[in-house]
Amino acid sequence: MSRFDDVPNHPGEPHRGGLAGRLNWLRAGVLGANDGIVSTAGLVVGVAGATTSTAAILTAAVAGVTAGAVSMALGEYVSVSSQRDSERSLLAKERAELAASPNDELAELTAIYRGKGLRPETAALVAAELTEKDPLAAHAEAELGIDPDELSNPWHAAGASALAFTVGALLPVVAILLPPPGVRVPVTFGVVLLALAGTGALSAHLGESRKTRAVIRLLVGGALAMVVTFGLGQLVGSTGL
Repeated sequence: MSRFDDVPNHPGEPHRGGLAGRLNWLRAGVLGANDGIVSTAGLVVGVAGATTSTAAILTAAVAGVTAGAVSMALGEYVSVSSQRDSERSLLAKERAELAASPNDELAELTAIYRGKGLRPETAALVAAELTEKDPLAAHAEAELGIDPDELSNPWHAAGASALAFTVGALLPVVAILLPPPGVRVPVTFGVVLLALAGTGALSAHLGESRKTRAVIRLLVGGALAMVVTFGLGQLVGSTGL
């Protein structure tokens, strides 16, 4: 048995962290797509409640998808930028502590591995060998849960968020534009609810939670959003405002 076999999430098994990271990105993509589906569906159904003009619905859809994607990208960029700034600040502090008090930091790392259940001599050996290889990476991972080589990228997050929102938003846009005016709203309701059921089930599967509850939440929320906006659209359309 390797002396590292008892160490949880050791760098010798990078597939664990990589898989978790990919699942997080996929889960975020599903949530972004849900936002695109619900918000755009509410918008186009609301406009369809006020007018049967395809040009008006298309104009509202293009504006809504563009504004939503930009908003999602900007929000994600700001959020992840703040996270990356915090990570860099913590790494800088850890780097300074390693330079000022290497022995104290080694003792701290040893104590962390002892706290994870390793014997004192094993913990000391693991801490010493990891510190010899890359002290900053060893301490950052054990103390902060940060990989210095894989900091959050705000541009990647912004692009992924905008793309996920746009892909989700295209579904209700196509559903509202293709059918004849007389059936476009019920067709959109059906398509959107089916899509939300699928994304809800996928999101629950990725999060290892109950699928039924997640699907019901999305279906109720999506249906409510479309009913409210359709009613408001009809109200505005009937008053001629």
